Amino acid sequence: MVGHTIAIHNGKEHLPIYYGRFILSPLIKGQADTIGIAMRRALLGEIEGTCITRAKSEKIPHEYSTIVGIQESVHEILMNLKEIVLRSNLYGTRDALICVKGPGYVTAQDILLPPSVKIVDNTQHIANLTEPTDFCIGLQIERNRGYNIKTPNNFQDGSYPIDAIFMPVRNANHSIHSYGNGNEKQEILFLEIWTNGGLTPKEALHEASRNLIDLFIPFLQSAEENLHLENNQYKVSLPYLTFHDRVAKLKKKKKEIAWKSIFIDQSELSPRIYNCLKKSNIHTLFDLLNNSQEDLMKIEHFRIEDVKRILGILEK
Repeated sequence: MVGHTIAIHNGKEHLPIYYGRFILSPLIKGQADTIGIAMRRALLGEIEGTCITRAKSEKIPHEYSTIVGIQESVHEILMNLKEIVLRSNLYGTRDALICVKGPGYVTAQDILLPPSVKIVDNTQHIANLTEPTDFCIGLQIERNRGYNIKTPNNFQDGSYPIDAIFMPVRNANHSIHSYGNGNEKQEILFLEIWTNGGLTPKEALHEASRNLIDLFIPFLQSAEENLHLENNQYKVSLPYLTFHDRVAKLKKKKKEIAWKSIFIDQSELSPRIYNCLKKSNIHTLFDLLNNSQEDLMKIEHFRIEDVKRILGILEK
């Protein structure tokens, strides 16, 4: 797989659109279409993004009101907030704040954000304060997927929902080039990805691939369980003291090795083990060293064979 990414500007907007083109080859006949269709659907429908989903201010009587000293109406300000592009790895919702005194322009750089959230373009316009007016608005930031369309029931006193398009991927296309003769034809898959900057095209491709693996893991687990039953293979427990002693020896080497900088996706873990650990917020080898066998066995779909596999990788 090879690819490249560039940032281009949309003629109608100041925001850059990030473009990436990736090539996968060689593939046998039919595989390119199978991969291309699945990747496009995962890119457009399975990737999470971060948006501002609500604005709060007790001084705003209703969405279509105007405020003295502010050039834009409340509705226009909400539309500008909708266009703010964010990057984050947060889960759930977080609060943010804008508090500026006019006159002057209010832009995205004036938003006070939680540490886990970053703004892609700090110059995005929010409002123009024409008088010495205090402009203070509370914001709600959320990470999700798909769309979040405001409804009349979502309006509260001084709190206004904002339509959110969580999808960082704006478009994805795939095309196929065939070469060779007769039954020996092979294919090249070209995959094009456009994002809003919330993720780069390369990051989006990685995330979509991981999400596809997650979707197929239950089928792999079911097949493995049936195979164990057919072969009359039973789980053999690993003594806790053995695990504890071996991990204790590894912990002594923490000062010698930068465990925190080694992520689990750099290890030779199977996709199933990787995703089980990821869902339990275990991202580095340092995180692994701070979990006992009992902790690992509490992870959903985790088996004693997985613990043995992890021990082997840690020792290696």
